[in-house]
Amino acid sequence: MASGSPAIHMVSVRKGSMSEDNSDKKRLSSDDAAVTPIPIPFTLEAVAGMSWPWFGPIANDISRDFGFTLNEVNWLGNIIACMYLPAAVLIPIITKRYGIRRCCDIATVALLISAWVRYAGTARSLSKSGAYALIILGQAFAGVSQPTYQILAPKYSEVWFDLKGRTTATMIISIGAPYSSNLMDRTESGSISANPIGGAIGQILSPICSDTRNSILLLGVVSTIAVPIVFLVLEAPPTPPSFSGSRTTSPSIVSLIKAAIGLPCPPESYMTRRERLDFGILVSVFAVLLASINTYSILSDQWMSPVGYSDNTSGLMGAALLLSGIVAAVATSPLFDRVFTHHLSITVRILCPIIGAAWLSLIWAVRPNNTGALYAVFVIIGVCSVTLLPVAIELGVEFTRNADGSSAVLWFFGSLVCAIFVIAQNALRASDTAHPPKNMHRAIILNGVWAFAASLLVFFLHGKQARREMDEQILREQQAGAQQPSALEP
Repeated sequence: MASGSPAIHMVSVRKGSMSEDNSDKKRLSSDDAAVTPIPIPFTLEAVAGMSWPWFGPIANDISRDFGFTLNEVNWLGNIIACMYLPAAVLIPIITKRYGIRRCCDIATVALLISAWVRYAGTARSLSKSGAYALIILGQAFAGVSQPTYQILAPKYSEVWFDLKGRTTATMIISIGAPYSSNLMDRTESGSISANPIGGAIGQILSPICSDTRNSILLLGVVSTIAVPIVFLVLEAPPTPPSFSGSRTTSPSIVSLIKAAIGLPCPPESYMTRRERLDFGILVSVFAVLLASINTYSILSDQWMSPVGYSDNTSGLMGAALLLSGIVAAVATSPLFDRVFTHHLSITVRILCPIIGAAWLSLIWAVRPNNTGALYAVFVIIGVCSVTLLPVAIELGVEFTRNADGSSAVLWFFGSLVCAIFVIAQNALRASDTAHPPKNMHRAIILNGVWAFAASLLVFFLHGKQARREMDEQILREQQAGAQQPSALEP
């Protein structure tokens, strides 16, 4: 970064506010903080994420008990994807004005409202339309809650964790909600979200009740039990773990958008032409690859059943994708924090083309009696995709130095492209007279070609980690200042 850039000017202004002679104490405080706060947002995100895929495994039962069509049941999950769009715009604004804690309070209240509005829709005295209106309204409130914790993940990591823990913290929070979660999917109604654990829990718990009304009650009870956890959320540690972490509020999302498109903006939001290009590439690739995996999760059984695979087999393929991804993410995130600290962009350039090629290969792999190859392809997609999730989110912050704003932009466009993909692929379904009937081959071509084409954009990614360089520069100056007095002693 040029010495005259606004980011370096900001460093020179703020570095004096961080006491140099207490640097060891600050590092100790950040290490202590890293032990305790991470389970709090992880738990809230996992519980909030259960609502999205909850109805997938019980869709046929819901359809029978309430008289809803399967398409209407699909929309009980899709409404949450739609809620991501306004939420992604509003969450950075609320966080900047009221802070992380207040934003989490709002999300938790929405989670509580969603639980009991949704359950109110199970009253037997209601008409079909009345029941559906209340249940989908409850899901809409859940759509306010889930993206909040997800979008705040990199900001929470930045405020609470030092350079050796940020990517790992982002990964742990991010895997709290359902990412490509069609585990145990038994119907043509898949379910999605952005991260794995909450989706897996939701799809395991939802079918255990013998009655669908009791299943919805169980979701309400679990959501209510989790509500008090929000009182443990703190705004920031007593001392900041890094220079970036000393800024408890990020620049506004409006200033980020202005900076990203080259309009005049405040100095702290300024992005070089290279950073703007890199952020645009990252958003494009993230949106298409997220949409590809989420669209598959929604339509997985509709992709597979026309060529002879049972719904259980489709669910197990999704489970293979999910579990392999979680294991890979847990194993690799600490390496990005402590070993490959300056190689996030190289990781993206290596893994994205592999993901794109894997999606493209499904054009030929989705055929009868090809189970082994399909499992292998989905494991590859899972390992690479979930590993890249925290890397991409952290890279967005590196380019923009705006944790919640960059995260909001990534999730906004990911959800938008997902909605477009689902609509387009439903329109590409073959007719009843096709061979095989209602096959999704054209939809798989659309998914694979777009994923492969988008993945090639990463070869134009430069990927300078400006935030890390800024934090490391400040840390070196602090350490040098702390050692100087002892050098002058006789």
